[in-house]
Amino acid sequence: MQNQLIANKYELVAVAGQGGMATVWRGVMRGAASFARPVAVKHILPQLSSDPEFVAMFVEEARVGSQLQHPNIVQIIDFEQERQSYYLIMEWVEGLDLSRYLAALQDARQPPPWPLITAICVDALRGLSAAHERLDGAGKPAPVYHRDVAPQNMLIGVNGIVKLTDFGLARAMDRARMTSPLIIKGKLRYLSPELTLGNPATVQSDLFSMGVVLWEALAQEPLYKGATDVEVFMQARKGEIPSLAARRGDLPAPLVQVIDRALARDPAQRFASAKEMLREMTQLLRHVPQFTDAYAISESVGRARQLIAQAAPPAPHPPPIPK
Repeated sequence: MQNQLIANKYELVAVAGQGGMATVWRGVMRGAASFARPVAVKHILPQLSSDPEFVAMFVEEARVGSQLQHPNIVQIIDFEQERQSYYLIMEWVEGLDLSRYLAALQDARQPPPWPLITAICVDALRGLSAAHERLDGAGKPAPVYHRDVAPQNMLIGVNGIVKLTDFGLARAMDRARMTSPLIIKGKLRYLSPELTLGNPATVQSDLFSMGVVLWEALAQEPLYKGATDVEVFMQARKGEIPSLAARRGDLPAPLVQVIDRALARDPAQRFASAKEMLREMTQLLRHVPQFTDAYAISESVGRARQLIAQAAPPAPHPPPIPK
């Protein structure tokens, strides 16, 4: 499919990643007068394109994502269908996802600095808050719950801006639930206990997932140690959280308290909103001497990319975007 042209304007350049449902391509949007813009093209896997449930989820991602306009959410540009193939066109974020960023630091034996991890998650919470507080065309609340908050879905740009992506498992309140037992909605390690019981997603279930992201990023280990998906699932259902303070004695007590509250087994004991959680974390960052702005995040992700490049065997550079 490389160099294939979609809808006469989106050229597929190179595979950027692949998951269980789709392949993401680095692409180029072409226009008049030699206009060219890098884009991400998400293509549903051919073997799934005939499955109405998967297609419905893919269409839902396009529909929901197109209505979420925020600096900390990856923007949907277009949605195309050619024959039996479906393509979601998104903005391209040059950088690393949080998972690869953390792995690069861990491989280099560099503990992730808690102020930067906190700042990265604050940006992601801003995007999450925008989704939770979405209004419909009539100005009425129409919240969108992500349902799949995980490091792989938190993109850190080389410009230091963090964007939340992959609302493919999200559900707007004005849309029927997708309940196929063949589809696991959310990565098991990040599921809140109530979601494992089949309860509907809420603000608090998304915040629990963000708490897991923070716990694992700072502890540098998985929250649940199950050897199989079933074991992880059962541990997530119990919601028993090991002590983070025992693993990172350098963390300030207020940060540990924020994470503990996000990970409360009872949703009623968690934060009432993403905005409330991010404000407490932002207040904490005001008292640290280190810079945690976009410039500091940019420098850190740049170093992580260098570490990855040094550890990897030489590989051809992706082709430049022709002028």
